[in-house]
Amino acid sequence: MTTLAGRASSPTLDEVAELAGVSRATVSRVVNGSPKVRPEARRAVEAAVAELRYVPNRMARSLVTRRTDTIALVLSESDTQVFSDPFFARVVRELSAALADTEMNLVLLAARGEREQEKVGRYVRQGHVDGVILMSLHSQDTLPRILAEAQVPLVLSGRPLDGHPVCYVDADNAGGARAATAHLLVAGRRRVATVTGPRDMIGGIDRYAGYRTALRDAGVAEDPALVAEGDFTEAGGAAAMTALLERAPDLDAVFVASDPMEVGALRVLRASGRSVPGDVAVVGFDDAPVAATSDPPLTTVAQPLGEMTSLMTELLLRQVEGDDEVRVRVCPTRLVVRESA
Repeated sequence: MTTLAGRASSPTLDEVAELAGVSRATVSRVVNGSPKVRPEARRAVEAAVAELRYVPNRMARSLVTRRTDTIALVLSESDTQVFSDPFFARVVRELSAALADTEMNLVLLAARGEREQEKVGRYVRQGHVDGVILMSLHSQDTLPRILAEAQVPLVLSGRPLDGHPVCYVDADNAGGARAATAHLLVAGRRRVATVTGPRDMIGGIDRYAGYRTALRDAGVAEDPALVAEGDFTEAGGAAAMTALLERAPDLDAVFVASDPMEVGALRVLRASGRSVPGDVAVVGFDDAPVAATSDPPLTTVAQPLGEMTSLMTELLLRQVEGDDEVRVRVCPTRLVVRESA
Protein backbone atom coordinates (compact mmCIF):
# COMPACT_ATOMS: atom_id res chain seq x y z
CA MET A 1 0.00 0.00 0.00
CA THR A 2 1.24 3.51 -0.82
CA THR A 3 2.49 5.35 2.27
CA LEU A 4 1.20 8.78 3.22
CA ALA A 5 4.66 10.32 2.76
CA GLY A 6 4.97 8.98 -0.78
CA ARG A 7 1.44 9.81 -1.86
CA ALA A 8 1.07 12.09 -4.88
CA SER A 9 -2.72 12.28 -4.77
CA SER A 10 -5.52 12.36 -2.19
CA PRO A 11 -6.36 9.07 -0.46
CA THR A 12 -9.29 7.13 -1.84
CA LEU A 13 -12.24 5.39 -0.25
CA ASP A 14 -10.69 2.02 -1.18
CA GLU A 15 -7.47 2.90 0.64
CA VAL A 16 -9.39 3.84 3.77
CA ALA A 17 -11.27 0.53 3.57
CA GLU A 18 -8.01 -1.44 3.17
CA LEU A 19 -6.36 0.26 6.16
CA ALA A 20 -9.47 -0.14 8.34
CA GLY A 21 -9.96 -3.77 7.32
CA VAL A 22 -13.57 -3.22 6.27
CA SER A 23 -15.53 -3.05 3.05
CA ARG A 24 -15.76 0.02 0.86
CA ALA A 25 -19.52 0.13 1.61
CA THR A 26 -18.83 0.31 5.35
CA VAL A 27 -16.48 3.26 4.86
CA SER A 28 -19.12 4.98 2.75
CA ARG A 29 -21.75 4.49 5.45
CA VAL A 30 -19.46 5.95 8.13
CA VAL A 31 -18.49 8.93 5.97
CA ASN A 32 -22.13 9.65 5.15
CA GLY A 33 -23.21 9.47 8.80
CA SER A 34 -25.26 6.28 8.63
CA PRO A 35 -26.08 4.76 12.04
CA LYS A 36 -26.05 1.24 10.54
CA VAL A 37 -22.41 0.53 11.34
CA ARG A 38 -21.01 -1.61 14.16
CA PRO A 39 -19.17 0.52 16.78
CA GLU A 40 -15.88 -1.31 16.30
CA ALA A 41 -16.06 -0.89 12.51
CA ARG A 42 -16.86 2.79 12.92
CA ARG A 43 -13.84 3.26 15.19
CA ALA A 44 -11.57 1.50 12.69
CA VAL A 45 -12.82 3.67 9.83
CA GLU A 46 -12.47 6.87 11.82
CA ALA A 47 -8.90 5.95 12.76
CA ALA A 48 -8.04 5.21 9.11
CA VAL A 49 -9.62 8.46 7.96
CA ALA A 50 -7.52 10.37 10.51
CA GLU A 51 -4.29 8.55 9.61
CA LEU A 52 -4.73 9.00 5.85
CA ARG A 53 -6.22 12.47 6.20
CA TYR A 54 -9.03 11.38 3.94
CA VAL A 55 -11.43 14.13 2.84
CA PRO A 56 -14.73 12.99 1.28
CA ASN A 57 -15.43 14.19 -2.24
CA ARG A 58 -18.55 16.19 -1.42
CA MET A 59 -19.48 16.69 -5.07
CA ALA A 60 -19.44 12.95 -5.73
CA ARG A 61 -21.34 12.34 -2.51
CA SER A 62 -24.05 14.81 -3.48
CA LEU A 63 -24.55 13.05 -6.82
CA VAL A 64 -25.26 9.82 -4.93
CA THR A 65 -27.27 11.16 -2.00
CA ARG A 66 -28.82 14.17 -3.78
CA ARG A 67 -27.91 16.15 -0.68
CA THR A 68 -26.35 19.60 -0.62
CA ASP A 69 -25.60 19.73 3.12
CA THR A 70 -27.14 23.20 3.07
CA ILE A 71 -30.26 24.56 4.71
CA ALA A 72 -31.82 27.95 4.08
CA LEU A 73 -33.14 30.43 6.61
CA VAL A 74 -35.75 32.39 4.68
CA LEU A 75 -36.93 35.67 6.18
CA SER A 76 -40.12 37.10 4.77
CA GLU A 77 -38.98 40.68 5.34
CA SER A 78 -37.18 43.42 3.44
CA ASP A 79 -33.38 43.60 3.60
CA THR A 80 -33.70 46.78 5.65
CA GLN A 81 -35.80 45.05 8.30
CA VAL A 82 -33.59 41.96 8.38
CA PHE A 83 -30.36 43.86 8.94
CA SER A 84 -31.71 46.52 11.30
CA ASP A 85 -33.66 44.34 13.74
CA PRO A 86 -31.34 42.66 16.30
CA PHE A 87 -33.84 39.80 16.65
CA PHE A 88 -32.87 38.42 13.24
CA ALA A 89 -29.15 38.69 14.01
CA ARG A 90 -29.73 36.66 17.18
CA VAL A 91 -31.61 33.99 15.20
CA VAL A 92 -28.76 33.69 12.66
CA ARG A 93 -26.19 33.38 15.46
CA GLU A 94 -28.22 30.76 17.29
CA LEU A 95 -28.86 28.71 14.15
CA SER A 96 -25.17 28.82 13.21
CA ALA A 97 -24.32 27.58 16.70
CA ALA A 98 -26.92 24.78 16.44
CA LEU A 99 -25.39 23.62 13.15
CA ALA A 100 -21.77 23.92 14.30
CA ASP A 101 -21.43 20.21 15.11
CA THR A 102 -23.11 19.04 11.90
CA GLU A 103 -22.04 18.97 8.26
CA MET A 104 -24.78 21.44 7.38
CA ASN A 105 -24.14 24.94 6.07
CA LEU A 106 -26.56 27.83 6.46
CA VAL A 107 -27.63 30.28 3.76
CA LEU A 108 -29.72 33.37 4.46
CA LEU A 109 -32.43 34.45 2.02
CA ALA A 110 -34.71 37.49 2.33
CA ALA A 111 -37.97 37.18 0.44
CA ARG A 112 -40.48 39.98 0.91
CA GLY A 113 -43.02 40.36 -1.86
CA GLU A 114 -44.47 37.95 -4.39
CA ARG A 115 -41.65 38.22 -6.93
CA GLU A 116 -38.89 37.49 -4.39
CA GLN A 117 -40.86 34.63 -2.88
CA GLU A 118 -41.33 33.03 -6.29
CA LYS A 119 -37.57 33.38 -6.89
CA VAL A 120 -36.79 31.67 -3.58
CA GLY A 121 -39.30 28.96 -4.46
CA ARG A 122 -37.50 28.27 -7.74
CA TYR A 123 -34.13 28.19 -5.96
CA VAL A 124 -35.39 25.61 -3.48
CA ARG A 125 -37.17 23.48 -6.10
CA GLN A 126 -33.95 23.34 -8.14
CA GLY A 127 -32.37 21.40 -5.28
CA HIS A 128 -29.92 23.98 -3.96
CA VAL A 129 -30.84 23.28 -0.32
CA ASP A 130 -31.90 20.24 1.70
CA GLY A 131 -34.48 22.09 3.79
CA VAL A 132 -35.86 25.45 4.81
CA ILE A 133 -36.55 27.30 8.05
CA LEU A 134 -39.13 29.95 7.27
CA MET A 135 -39.81 32.85 9.60
CA SER A 136 -41.48 36.26 9.86
CA LEU A 137 -44.48 35.18 7.81
CA HIS A 138 -47.27 37.53 6.75
CA SER A 139 -50.77 36.40 5.83
CA GLN A 140 -50.32 37.19 2.13
CA ASP A 141 -47.05 35.29 1.78
CA THR A 142 -47.06 32.53 -0.83
CA LEU A 143 -43.87 30.75 0.23
CA PRO A 144 -45.46 28.21 2.61
CA ARG A 145 -47.67 26.95 -0.23
CA ILE A 146 -44.81 26.97 -2.75
CA LEU A 147 -42.49 25.02 -0.45
CA ALA A 148 -45.23 22.57 0.59
CA GLU A 149 -45.94 21.82 -3.07
CA ALA A 150 -42.22 21.28 -3.64
CA GLN A 151 -42.26 18.76 -0.75
CA VAL A 152 -39.08 20.25 0.67
CA PRO A 153 -38.31 19.67 4.36
CA LEU A 154 -39.77 22.72 6.10
CA VAL A 155 -40.04 24.15 9.60
CA LEU A 156 -41.84 27.39 10.38
CA SER A 157 -40.80 29.81 13.08
CA GLY A 158 -44.25 30.55 14.42
CA ARG A 159 -47.62 28.89 14.18
CA PRO A 160 -48.93 28.79 10.58
CA LEU A 161 -51.57 31.41 9.92
CA ASP A 162 -53.74 29.05 7.88
CA GLY A 163 -53.57 26.10 10.28
CA HIS A 164 -51.90 23.92 7.62
CA PRO A 165 -50.26 20.82 9.17
CA VAL A 166 -46.55 21.66 9.11
CA CYS A 167 -43.68 21.42 11.59
CA TYR A 168 -43.24 24.61 13.56
CA VAL A 169 -41.64 26.04 16.68
CA ASP A 170 -43.19 29.00 18.45
CA ALA A 171 -43.03 30.94 21.70
CA ASP A 172 -46.09 31.26 23.91
CA ASN A 173 -46.79 34.74 22.55
CA ALA A 174 -50.31 34.98 23.94
CA GLY A 175 -49.23 33.79 27.39
CA GLY A 176 -46.32 36.21 27.49
CA ALA A 177 -48.47 39.17 26.47
CA ARG A 178 -51.10 38.19 29.00
CA ALA A 179 -48.47 38.12 31.79
CA ALA A 180 -47.06 41.49 30.68
CA THR A 181 -50.47 43.18 30.68
CA ALA A 182 -51.48 41.56 33.98
CA HIS A 183 -48.26 42.88 35.52
CA LEU A 184 -49.34 46.42 34.64
CA LEU A 185 -52.88 45.92 35.92
CA VAL A 186 -51.75 44.37 39.21
CA ALA A 187 -49.48 47.37 39.72
CA GLY A 188 -52.59 49.56 39.76
CA ARG A 189 -52.51 50.95 36.23
CA ARG A 190 -55.98 51.69 34.94
CA ARG A 191 -55.52 52.97 31.37
CA VAL A 192 -53.38 50.26 29.85
CA ALA A 193 -52.70 50.76 26.15
CA THR A 194 -50.95 48.48 23.67
CA VAL A 195 -48.80 48.88 20.59
CA THR A 196 -49.53 45.67 18.69
CA GLY A 197 -47.39 43.97 16.11
CA PRO A 198 -48.65 43.67 12.53
CA ARG A 199 -52.09 42.07 12.51
CA ASP A 200 -51.11 39.92 9.50
CA MET A 201 -48.38 38.11 11.48
CA ILE A 202 -48.99 35.37 14.03
CA GLY A 203 -46.77 37.10 16.60
CA GLY A 204 -48.79 40.29 16.29
CA ILE A 205 -52.08 38.41 16.42
CA ASP A 206 -51.22 36.27 19.45
CA ARG A 207 -49.64 39.07 21.49
CA TYR A 208 -52.70 41.25 20.94
CA ALA A 209 -54.89 38.30 21.98
CA GLY A 210 -52.87 37.94 25.20
CA TYR A 211 -53.37 41.64 25.98
CA ARG A 212 -57.12 41.31 25.50
CA THR A 213 -57.27 38.18 27.66
CA ALA A 214 -55.52 39.96 30.55
CA LEU A 215 -58.01 42.84 30.35
CA ARG A 216 -60.92 40.42 30.33
CA ASP A 217 -59.51 38.47 33.28
CA ALA A 218 -59.25 41.73 35.25
CA GLY A 219 -62.78 42.82 34.33
CA VAL A 220 -61.49 45.77 32.28
CA ALA A 221 -63.33 46.71 29.10
CA GLU A 222 -61.14 47.09 26.03
CA ASP A 223 -60.97 50.68 24.72
CA PRO A 224 -60.18 50.96 20.98
CA ALA A 225 -58.53 54.33 21.66
CA LEU A 226 -55.87 52.46 23.63
CA VAL A 227 -54.86 50.18 20.74
CA ALA A 228 -52.44 51.17 17.97
CA GLU A 229 -50.78 48.89 15.42
CA GLY A 230 -47.02 48.90 14.90
CA ASP A 231 -44.65 47.04 12.60
CA PHE A 232 -42.03 45.65 15.03
CA THR A 233 -39.61 48.52 14.22
CA GLU A 234 -38.45 51.39 16.43
CA ALA A 235 -39.97 53.92 14.02
CA GLY A 236 -43.25 52.00 14.01
CA GLY A 237 -43.32 51.99 17.81
CA ALA A 238 -42.72 55.74 17.93
CA ALA A 239 -45.51 56.42 15.42
CA ALA A 240 -47.97 54.18 17.27
CA MET A 241 -47.11 55.77 20.63
CA THR A 242 -47.65 59.22 19.17
CA ALA A 243 -51.10 58.15 17.93
CA LEU A 244 -51.97 56.71 21.34
CA LEU A 245 -51.06 59.90 23.19
CA GLU A 246 -53.17 61.95 20.79
CA ARG A 247 -56.20 59.71 21.31
CA ALA A 248 -55.74 58.85 24.99
CA PRO A 249 -53.50 61.40 26.74
CA ASP A 250 -54.56 59.96 30.13
CA LEU A 251 -53.05 56.49 29.48
CA ASP A 252 -50.84 55.36 32.35
CA ALA A 253 -49.30 52.18 30.95
CA VAL A 254 -48.53 50.50 27.64
CA PHE A 255 -47.69 46.97 26.58
CA VAL A 256 -45.52 47.14 23.46
CA ALA A 257 -45.32 43.97 21.36
CA SER A 258 -41.55 44.13 20.66
CA ASP A 259 -38.49 45.70 22.24
CA PRO A 260 -37.49 47.80 19.20
CA MET A 261 -41.00 49.30 19.25
CA GLU A 262 -40.68 49.73 23.02
CA VAL A 263 -37.55 51.86 22.49
CA GLY A 264 -39.45 54.02 20.00
CA ALA A 265 -42.38 54.38 22.38
CA LEU A 266 -40.04 55.34 25.22
CA ARG A 267 -38.51 58.09 23.10
CA VAL A 268 -41.93 59.58 22.34
CA LEU A 269 -43.01 59.41 25.99
CA ARG A 270 -39.84 61.20 27.06
CA ALA A 271 -40.32 63.88 24.38
CA SER A 272 -43.91 64.44 25.59
CA GLY A 273 -42.65 65.17 29.11
CA ARG A 274 -43.94 61.91 30.61
CA SER A 275 -41.72 60.01 33.02
CA VAL A 276 -41.30 56.23 32.87
CA PRO A 277 -42.48 54.50 34.99
CA GLY A 278 -43.84 57.41 37.05
CA ASP A 279 -46.41 58.69 34.56
CA VAL A 280 -46.49 55.74 32.17
CA ALA A 281 -45.29 52.20 32.87
CA VAL A 282 -43.93 50.33 29.86
CA VAL A 283 -43.50 46.60 29.15
CA GLY A 284 -42.10 45.14 25.93
CA PHE A 285 -41.51 41.74 24.35
CA ASP A 286 -38.38 39.79 23.22
CA ASP A 287 -35.80 40.70 25.90
CA ALA A 288 -33.48 42.05 23.21
CA PRO A 289 -30.07 43.30 24.43
CA VAL A 290 -31.30 46.90 24.15
CA ALA A 291 -33.88 46.23 26.88
CA ALA A 292 -31.23 45.90 29.60
CA THR A 293 -29.18 48.90 28.44
CA SER A 294 -32.02 51.35 27.83
CA ASP A 295 -32.73 54.28 30.16
CA PRO A 296 -34.59 53.16 32.16
CA PRO A 297 -33.92 49.43 31.72
CA LEU A 298 -37.00 47.90 30.14
CA THR A 299 -39.35 45.34 31.65
CA THR A 300 -40.03 42.82 28.90
CA VAL A 301 -41.10 39.29 28.04
CA ALA A 302 -38.23 36.89 27.27
CA GLN A 303 -38.59 34.07 24.80
CA PRO A 304 -36.01 31.23 24.82
CA LEU A 305 -34.47 31.94 21.44
CA GLY A 306 -31.61 29.47 21.87
CA GLU A 307 -33.98 26.64 22.69
CA MET A 308 -36.30 27.59 19.85
CA THR A 309 -33.56 27.64 17.20
CA SER A 310 -32.19 24.31 18.46
CA LEU A 311 -35.66 22.79 18.16
CA MET A 312 -36.14 24.21 14.65
CA THR A 313 -32.80 22.72 13.63
CA GLU A 314 -33.67 19.36 15.16
CA LEU A 315 -37.07 19.17 13.48
CA LEU A 316 -35.61 20.15 10.11
CA LEU A 317 -32.72 17.68 10.23
CA ARG A 318 -35.18 14.90 11.13
CA GLN A 319 -37.10 15.68 7.96
CA VAL A 320 -33.93 15.81 5.88
CA GLU A 321 -33.20 12.28 7.12
CA GLY A 322 -36.65 11.11 6.01
CA ASP A 323 -38.90 11.63 9.04
CA ASP A 324 -42.20 12.99 7.72
CA GLU A 325 -44.07 13.24 11.04
CA VAL A 326 -45.50 16.70 11.72
CA ARG A 327 -44.13 17.92 15.04
CA VAL A 328 -44.99 21.10 16.94
CA ARG A 329 -43.10 22.76 19.79
CA VAL A 330 -44.33 25.76 21.80
CA CYS A 331 -41.79 27.22 24.23
CA PRO A 332 -42.74 29.06 27.43
CA THR A 333 -41.98 32.75 27.92
CA ARG A 334 -41.16 34.62 31.13
CA LEU A 335 -41.55 38.17 32.35
CA VAL A 336 -38.27 39.99 33.09
CA VAL A 337 -39.01 42.85 35.50
CA ARG A 338 -36.78 45.91 35.29
CA GLU A 339 -37.30 49.61 36.01
CA SER A 340 -39.76 50.64 33.27
CA ALA A 341 -42.70 48.88 34.96
